[in-house]
Amino acid sequence: MLNAFNLEGKVAIVTGSSTGLGQGMAIALAEAGCDIVGVNSSIPTETEQKVTALGRRFLTVQADLKDQFVIPGIIEKTLEAFGRIDILVNNAGIIRRNDAIEFTELDWDEVMDINLKSLFFLSQAVAKQFIAQGEGGKIINVASMLSYQGGIRVPSYTASKSGVLGLTRLMANEWAAHGINVNGIAPGYMATNNTAALQADEKRNAEILGRIPAGRWGTPEDLGGSCVFLASSASNYMHGHTMAVDGGWLAR
Repeated sequence: MLNAFNLEGKVAIVTGSSTGLGQGMAIALAEAGCDIVGVNSSIPTETEQKVTALGRRFLTVQADLKDQFVIPGIIEKTLEAFGRIDILVNNAGIIRRNDAIEFTELDWDEVMDINLKSLFFLSQAVAKQFIAQGEGGKIINVASMLSYQGGIRVPSYTASKSGVLGLTRLMANEWAAHGINVNGIAPGYMATNNTAALQADEKRNAEILGRIPAGRWGTPEDLGGSCVFLASSASNYMHGHTMAVDGGWLAR
């Protein structure tokens, strides 16, 4: 059974892999055997060092995912370097915080463009490559607790992550017949740069911790096992499901 989790020789594209959850998942995939393509707006020096220290190859593709025209280049550079694609992790995302009554169109559009629009069109491009290769593939979308709940002061983030949940199901419905597994991970409250403001707010931090049965914020390492599972043959009969990795938040 453990061999089902072996990803030796697989190639994984991970967006937003320079820090936080994306870095944690990229490292976990490399530990399982993957070569990694890191797609980021900045150079992911630390992630590259950690991946190559494991004996895996790492390709940096610098791209701003707000611009959909970068997507063909991501595919082309990956194929030039590795000749194939086996796994896509759609992790890149941003958040903007403001009261809904004051929220701006710019903050709406920027979040939706990265969190939802780029996720769909990059998935579409990778799915076409999977179909051309004829061997199926794995797409893992990073959702959120706000895929299930409304939250406060994050209108566009909530809308985008609710959309990720729906698109995961939609893509699974259409692409399962091609041997493509599309599933998601919904992280709970994770200690990353995206949540730095919440961690620093003494009142909100206490409220959040008070609801998490595990009694702590999650870490990027906490997503590693779920990511490797969804990227591996152990999840071959899973389609359209989003796994909550939340310390028990949704059970409370």
